[in-house]
Amino acid sequence: MEIETTTKTIQDALNKLGVKDINKGTSTGNDFFGNGEIIESYSPVDGKLIGKITTTTKEDYTKVIETAQTAFKTWRLKPAPQRGEIVRQFGEKLRELKQPLGELVSYEMGKSLQEGLGEVQEMIDICDFAVGLSRQLHGFTMHSERPGHRMYDQYHPLGIVGIISAFNFPVAVWSWNTALAWISGDVCIWKASEKAPLCSIACQNIIAEILKENNLPEGISNIINGDYRVGEFMTADKNIPLISATGSIRMGKIVAKTVAERLGKSLLELGGNNAIIVTPDADIKMTIIGAVFGAVGTAGQRCTSTRRLIIHESIYDKLKNALVDAYKQLRIGNPLDAKNHVGPLIDKDAVKMYEDALIKVVEEGGTILVEGGVLSGKGYESGCYVKPAIVEAENHYKIVQHETFAPILYLLKYSGDVDNAIEIQNGVVQGLSSAIMTNNLREAEKFLSQTGSDCGIANVNIGTSGAEIGGAFGGEKETGGGRESGSDAWKIYMRRQTNTINYTTELPLAQGIKFDL
Repeated sequence: MEIETTTKTIQDALNKLGVKDINKGTSTGNDFFGNGEIIESYSPVDGKLIGKITTTTKEDYTKVIETAQTAFKTWRLKPAPQRGEIVRQFGEKLRELKQPLGELVSYEMGKSLQEGLGEVQEMIDICDFAVGLSRQLHGFTMHSERPGHRMYDQYHPLGIVGIISAFNFPVAVWSWNTALAWISGDVCIWKASEKAPLCSIACQNIIAEILKENNLPEGISNIINGDYRVGEFMTADKNIPLISATGSIRMGKIVAKTVAERLGKSLLELGGNNAIIVTPDADIKMTIIGAVFGAVGTAGQRCTSTRRLIIHESIYDKLKNALVDAYKQLRIGNPLDAKNHVGPLIDKDAVKMYEDALIKVVEEGGTILVEGGVLSGKGYESGCYVKPAIVEAENHYKIVQHETFAPILYLLKYSGDVDNAIEIQNGVVQGLSSAIMTNNLREAEKFLSQTGSDCGIANVNIGTSGAEIGGAFGGEKETGGGRESGSDAWKIYMRRQTNTINYTTELPLAQGIKFDL
């Protein structure tokens, strides 16, 4: 696809999404478009400037907080099914705008158009999930030890939920949080990545229109713009009981400490160093598909990207050769062109980290099987396109222990039984996603047992990358312990309350304590 066509396509998409005045500054879709410095959004696809926005100052932030607090007083009184109806309308609007929003995600972030459209579909799916959930925000009852008493638990809205999201999923992760927070009765303030700010503006415009049509306060959904300093406004703010933060382990530790100091709640989705174990009983064809997509999808910039392939020595050479052949078929280029498998990294800083990682792994003793490198020339003018690389390595290498957000796949060999492979897999500080490829029932069950994978996600005969919204998403260890999306993740967005009701004329105390007057 030619650059001229790409630019016109994105201009059309921005117009449909209400993000106007391209290259002249953009509105945030509510009354607070910021009075701070200007930041520019450049596409890693072709290096072109997409648009400019003004960042949020401390004074702007104070206004946003006040607006959100006022909106919460109205929103929390809406019955949950009525809140679900607003989320349903949001999901329907996303269906109408799936193509332009998917195109913007692809162009601003650099992932393939199919992945961009898939990300919007995740937003639609979580809306559907939340609509049903709005009629199921259940507590439970229990028997009291005192006669004539009734006890039950119930859940109430928290208040303002602060959301800090990363560039790699510029719309989906926000929707996981907001859809559940909204039906729970919360209002939200979103600090999106400064590397993909126009996606957040597009989403804000969509929900702002729906809120206006329903005569609801726009402060139910808010965005603030800028770098980490703007995020710090929220993490230190006692008016925000919950901070949901997605990003690096380094960032997560800072957020966790700051929020903990004011005794707030954190929901952390941090780094992953995800592995697929391949046993002698694995289906090789399935393994190749799962491993290649996991390693090169989104140019290796997913938190669930496959970083390590732990292969039994008896099939190591066979699988290694098949992977090398598969990588020869990869097409790298403009992600809006459906023929391409791999798009660019987000920016030149990411390219530098990719190059440094390949240098370091060789210095530590690794052997490069599929050469990496930065692509240049026609179609690669942005300088952000790199070749997916495969490296033979050892799990104890420092660079293998580290998560590099790039398409580098480390091949690790194991011998003996599956316990040895599990030990290698668990031998990193991160604990997000994991998988095993095997047709051996005992190996599969061992992998899922209490002595198996220590990750928050453990799959059998599928890869590490790609999760359905019906399951809770998150990881253990330095991945942060948070859970978003499906299952009972909604509970983090609400405060729990235990109630005891005495319907007698007596006042017995618990534990048989006597207190007579």
